[in-house]
Amino acid sequence: QVQLMEFGGGLVQDGGSLKLSCTASGSIFTGDWMNWHRLGWYRQAPGKQRELVATISSGGALDYAESVKGRFTISRVNRTTVDLQMASLKPEDTAVYYCNAYLRASPWDSIKDYWGQGTQVTVSS
Repeated sequence: QVQLMEFGGGLVQDGGSLKLSCTASGSIFTGDWMNWHRLGWYRQAPGKQRELVATISSGGALDYAESVKGRFTISRVNRTTVDLQMASLKPEDTAVYYCNAYLRASPWDSIKDYWGQGTQVTVSS
């Protein structure tokens, strides 16, 4: 029903920048019905739990992890694409980054999380 695909991961040096993009597909994004929803990015480093990086709601509300405030910027490019611009990257930002959609896929579905496959971001010191 909802598919998410991430682009833009890779290797970057300490202090560098990288942009991640997530493209969503599914009838929910092309039909006339779409209520409140939230798109965003989470990350998971080896041996750690998955954690929030940044989210943006359909109303424009933003949420950032304290560790990335002032360095990362999330933006809704269009109805199906959300970007994460990352600057001043640090080795501790190294993780697999996952695109997330929190929404109801149809009027008959309950609201739930959808996840992309993830993209690796590695920051070398």
